Amino acid sequence: MLGLGVPLDYIAIKPSNILNGEYLWTFFTSMFMHGGFFHLFANMFSLFFIGGLVEKILGHKRYTYFYLLAGLIAGIFFVLSSFIFPGDYNTYAVGASGALFGIVGLLVLLTPDLPVFVMFIPIPVKMKYAGPGMLIILWLISIAGNIPVGNMAHLGGLIAGIFYGLYLKKKYRRKTAHLRRMFR
Repeated sequence: MLGLGVPLDYIAIKPSNILNGEYLWTFFTSMFMHGGFFHLFANMFSLFFIGGLVEKILGHKRYTYFYLLAGLIAGIFFVLSSFIFPGDYNTYAVGASGALFGIVGLLVLLTPDLPVFVMFIPIPVKMKYAGPGMLIILWLISIAGNIPVGNMAHLGGLIAGIFYGLYLKKKYRRKTAHLRRMFR
């Protein structure tokens, strides 16, 4: 968690640093840092419930590569969004949420009818609705509460997962079709 005496520039993504060619490793270090206990808990709670399924689908090595790639793409989206939202140019971003939304995007494509529980909603929702729904809920919470949330990073991760899901569906037609049938 943050607050360990390490300067944020060394561990968190900051668009102004990245666009100046500095601290490029923060695309990776930021995935493993969190803004507080609740941030860490929410990310690890989510990873606990959806990460294992995707790891079983992809295998350990491919899952690890995909997780890191989704997090990297999420970070790139965050940096590029600073052109759209100039106030984000000097804002820091940390957390695993972008990579987690990559996992969600993959599940949206591979297991669209998988029933899941979203945040504090006590009824199951199909994954094809839950993925985009979680993104919208977080966006609304961040706006209503004026809470700094890396919504563009979340969107980038979700898009990365959807594109990887499209690739897998094309490459492994029979396997992915079987997987979808399992969760009807």
